[in-house]
Amino acid sequence: MLVLAGLGLALGQAGPAAAASFSVNPTQVFLTSGTPTKLLGIRNESNRPLRFQLTVFAWNQNPKGEMQLAPTSDIIFFPPLLTLAPKEDRNVRIGVAARFATIEKTYRLFIEELPPSEKPLEGQTGVTVLTRVGIPVFMEPPSPVARGTLQVTGIQKGTLAFQVNNTGNVHFLPERVRVQGLDGTGAIVLNQQVDGWYILAGGSRVYELPLPPSDCARITALQIEVQVGETTLKQRLDTPKGACAP
Repeated sequence: MLVLAGLGLALGQAGPAAAASFSVNPTQVFLTSGTPTKLLGIRNESNRPLRFQLTVFAWNQNPKGEMQLAPTSDIIFFPPLLTLAPKEDRNVRIGVAARFATIEKTYRLFIEELPPSEKPLEGQTGVTVLTRVGIPVFMEPPSPVARGTLQVTGIQKGTLAFQVNNTGNVHFLPERVRVQGLDGTGAIVLNQQVDGWYILAGGSRVYELPLPPSDCARITALQIEVQVGETTLKQRLDTPKGACAP
């Protein structure tokens, strides 16, 4: 039996990213007009040969952070297929086939492990887990500007909703998204952090945070903070009576 396991690589990893029996370095590719090609290293960490197929897609996201992919010819790479011997590493060359724009263009290069070419021995059973890794590829604009705004929608039925908007021309990854609930004396009775994820240029991310009823009943104000680089976006929301009602 063959199982395909999807794996998305996050920002902020300093070294090569391990994915099952192989590793990839770097975990993000930045292309500029001055450096329109880059090398991506793939290493077979296992003791058996591995086969790979590479594909690329234009990458967008909806307000919930879900990935939206579309076919593209903007990014070229070679080779599209490769086989690595045990402990072997190879470079894949990635380049652009489109013009750079004033807004960053974003893509995902997928490295998909293919089934072994040899047939299993007679009577041999088991599960082979195949891994698919998505590497972000960015075509940076000549003058990158990272900028965002925070918009608090409100509380409905005990759930806080707010939105982070990317008003710049490049992506950013919120380093911290924190919500604090204050009681009538100003004391903190709720302190929650939400995982940040990519917000692409011109895009938005909607967050919905259920508030524990025991805490929500005591909260008279909420403070929302989103850390984007050296900038902290802040908003305060006074909670109306009945906001925690189901």
